[in-house]
Amino acid sequence: MPIARYKRLVDRFAAEIRSGQLPPGTRLPTHRQLAAKEKIALVTATRVYAELEEMGLAIGEAGRGTFVREIALPAGLGMDQQAIAADIVDLNFNYPALPGQTELLRAALRQLASTGDLDAFLRCHPHGGRPHERTVFAAYLARSGLQVKPEHVLVVNGAQHGLAVVVMALLQPGDVVAIDALTYPGFKALADQCKLDLVALPVSGLGPDLDELERLCRKRPVRAVYAMPTIHNPLGWVQSADSRQRLVKLARKHDLILIEDAPYAFLEPNPPEPLAALAPERCVHVTTLSKSVAAGLRVGLVTAPADWIAPLERAIRATIWNTPAAMTALACAWLTDGTVDRLITEKRRDAAARQAVAAQALAGLNPVSHPVSYFIWLPLGEDVRAESVAMSLLERKISVSTATPFSVGPRIPHALRIALGSVDLATLKHALGTVRDIIEYAY
Repeated sequence: MPIARYKRLVDRFAAEIRSGQLPPGTRLPTHRQLAAKEKIALVTATRVYAELEEMGLAIGEAGRGTFVREIALPAGLGMDQQAIAADIVDLNFNYPALPGQTELLRAALRQLASTGDLDAFLRCHPHGGRPHERTVFAAYLARSGLQVKPEHVLVVNGAQHGLAVVVMALLQPGDVVAIDALTYPGFKALADQCKLDLVALPVSGLGPDLDELERLCRKRPVRAVYAMPTIHNPLGWVQSADSRQRLVKLARKHDLILIEDAPYAFLEPNPPEPLAALAPERCVHVTTLSKSVAAGLRVGLVTAPADWIAPLERAIRATIWNTPAAMTALACAWLTDGTVDRLITEKRRDAAARQAVAAQALAGLNPVSHPVSYFIWLPLGEDVRAESVAMSLLERKISVSTATPFSVGPRIPHALRIALGSVDLATLKHALGTVRDIIEYAY
């Protein structure tokens, strides 16, 4: 049986199981029934089911048949942070930290305790942050190419909270949002919770398919575009200045809200202008200190046009009232004294070193990445199943993500998204060598 036909049959079953068309517990046809129905050899039918079992999608029970498994992802195959055990090498999530950051935090907390108005930390603050804090954050954004008035900056509890605030304030259930076919899982989860209608745009190594966006806008009432133009997660692209200009033109033509998510943008030393600088009247820009400083420092920023500030502030009030005052003060202190700028410079070097390790370890496997990003996208060969590779790695105490959490729409490519920023370099090198060994064995 030709490989292409065999692959299509496995992929069809996989898609039907993932979509719920074949719910957990469903008895699949017997091997002989499958062979007769699909006009394939019995040995090939057996191979199809064996591969579904290896992928974790089906289970064979002696004397009973083959059944669809519950496909809640085990640790390491998805983006369930709580599933990562202490003894797992974590190539799933990114917690980029540098040597000495613990002592840096200890000193900062001592400084915070010995100076300033501590009583203020015990009181509620304005929903969008205190005026002097918003001024500090506006100056920080200006250094990244986004000139914005302090009153247009809102302080939020990390980028994910910022995105939630944007959706709550500016969108309604049923709104159509154009989004890259491979994208950040956190926005997918948010869209599902808020009943948004996500429509996937085909992607390449250079950015979203804007021709397809224009066709979509002619056919459907698109309300917004969710974009990660600077170090896209998971594909690592930096959208060109011309492409950004065209996206802005389409947004103005079709009256679209642009949601610009920029958690990793700090890593690109010479990025084109942010979308929010090109279209300040219709773009909300969301960023965070979670990657540039530390994941536990839940301080993020949302910038928006003046007319959208009030509804955004109401959404902040409805969710957290205001960000934790001590964390916000700490972030402002580090922005003012140059600590954040130093960390950004060092993390660019660190990310580049990790990309070099990955390039050497995975040479010939064609990883997709950015030279200074903290992750890579690793497409797999036509006959290699991502779930099988990820499960084999998990057995060896290495956690990676498949494409499933990042995919919008029914087509899920066989690929891995590998985070590089949460382990030391020696551990990373060894783990990536194991990744290579597993993939080459699968071939």
